[in-house]
Amino acid sequence: MQQTHSYSKFQTVFKVRPDDIDMFNHVHNSKYFDYVLAARYEQMEEFYKMSMEEFLSQGFGWVVKTAYVDYKRPLTLGDSFIVETGISELQERGCKVAFTIKNKKTGKLCCDGWFDYVLIDIKSGRSAKVSPQMIERYSI
Repeated sequence: MQQTHSYSKFQTVFKVRPDDIDMFNHVHNSKYFDYVLAARYEQMEEFYKMSMEEFLSQGFGWVVKTAYVDYKRPLTLGDSFIVETGISELQERGCKVAFTIKNKKTGKLCCDGWFDYVLIDIKSGRSAKVSPQMIERYSI
């Protein structure tokens, strides 16, 4: 049940914090994962109108199966940046979300990539089928 569909993309703006910086005075590579996850969390509620809390209350959650990041240029302390995400594939038991992170001031791409998420049943810990209601709400 792979859906071929053109899905919306959404943007969230963040600013680099001092605790994001590594010993080379730029954002540590692991923080980019945090930025994408934080943006998705916010965008689920704001744009899809189906927050993570709603999934949890229904006994479901999303886990990362695979993540790919292609780093282009660093972010540094105080930089504002735009995280743009959007579903690229909706699958029977999950979805693939593509993303870009751009420096807000320069407009230059810092990194891009994708996350492959699996929907899980919290009680069993096993994958679950994406419901028609979820498909409808995420197919904007």
